[in-house]
Amino acid sequence: MHENDIVNLNIEKFSNLGYGIAKADGYVVFVEGACPGDFVSAKVTKANKNFANAKTIEVLTPSKHRVEPFCPMQKVCGACQLQFIDYDYQLELKRQIVEDAMRSIANLDIEIPKPIASPDIKKYRHKIQYPVSETKVSKRILAGYYKPQTHEIVNIKHCPIQPEICDRIVDFIREHALDFKISGFNEKKHSGDLRHVVIRASAGNGKLLVTLVVNATKTFGRLKDFATAIFNEFEEIAGVCVNFNSQKTNVILGKKSECIAGADFIEEKLLGKTFTIGANTFFQVNPKSAENIFKYVKDFIQKNYENPIILDAYAGISTFGICVSDVAQKVITVEENSESTERAKESLKINKIFNVEIYNSDAAEFFKNEKRIFDISIVDPPRKGCDNATLTAIVQMAPRTLVMVSCNPSTAARDAAWLEEHGYHAEKVQPVDLFPRTRHCECVIALSKDEIDS
Repeated sequence: MHENDIVNLNIEKFSNLGYGIAKADGYVVFVEGACPGDFVSAKVTKANKNFANAKTIEVLTPSKHRVEPFCPMQKVCGACQLQFIDYDYQLELKRQIVEDAMRSIANLDIEIPKPIASPDIKKYRHKIQYPVSETKVSKRILAGYYKPQTHEIVNIKHCPIQPEICDRIVDFIREHALDFKISGFNEKKHSGDLRHVVIRASAGNGKLLVTLVVNATKTFGRLKDFATAIFNEFEEIAGVCVNFNSQKTNVILGKKSECIAGADFIEEKLLGKTFTIGANTFFQVNPKSAENIFKYVKDFIQKNYENPIILDAYAGISTFGICVSDVAQKVITVEENSESTERAKESLKINKIFNVEIYNSDAAEFFKNEKRIFDISIVDPPRKGCDNATLTAIVQMAPRTLVMVSCNPSTAARDAAWLEEHGYHAEKVQPVDLFPRTRHCECVIALSKDEIDS
């Protein structure tokens, strides 16, 4: 098999990266745009010794699970990889991805239920991050998602998975940036003003926080004027902030933000609790589906413990800690981002919660010095998972139960395998679909030194 070969393939399985898997001439072939059950004609884009990559060019016989994509940009936008597959089968494929990771990486023979479905499968995404550039000749502003496996921006006019107001705000930015002499970012030359547009929309009250990520270290007059114009144009906008990122990096947000107009936060509600979300703080992009995670963890704790002492690591704005506070004797939350811990303290005041302690610290360092005994540790690390130092420190504190929440089944399985080797046993794994139409899947893993209730 060679690059540019045209091959006909039966798609048998699905990979964790969202590709169909076929076998041909001794090769495993990963096929973009293919669903298990499809018979497709595909063009080989890369061939190695043992496997090949290919792209579907024609569906000869469609899978019974194939549907018409609801978005006309599906073939050029890299955001919603699975929208040509019916939603119920998307959930089954994600279940299989989690199951494969747990078996192949963690060597866990454990039943994996179907993911808890998202309440919404359209307009569910309440945070957007659009890279910004401009055309070479006309200097027209472009903002949207990247084409798959490129840094070429697809100029998205309407995205069905986000609130419509976000489309209108981005469109206003595209149309009027040049009126204020705000240029788009040139990644290769590291020049231009506007790198990203980040919008957070509250699912609770519909208010929005707009953040302009700029290639600068401080604000300037025309930028202030532009931010103010955006704020004045839309009554739904609670505030417009500027984030400064002049580094040569793929990281979207810099460390410093400044509010130009209105408020520097929006409010969101989960399980009856109110949270304030700022420009530089993490919050789940699908709040309604995230609520399923928090409810699941809270119900699990309530079922297995009475007035436990809980540690919430990688806490962000202490969402987990605050959501489970009313079934706990005491909650300790740890987060290294100082803006997040300040937001968390505000939320404690708003919700009149008095049994949560918030610490601004690196998790591993905090664990080394912490002498209290915890019944439960909730660990919600970034996509890369936990490092060994953090896991070692957690184990040394010897909580009876670990609840690990992960947006990456592979790193979750890796961390679960490490914990299995150090005295913990995975009792339950529950996938949750936070990202309909994509290959991504959240999962909750409960590990215990003792047998826990099912």
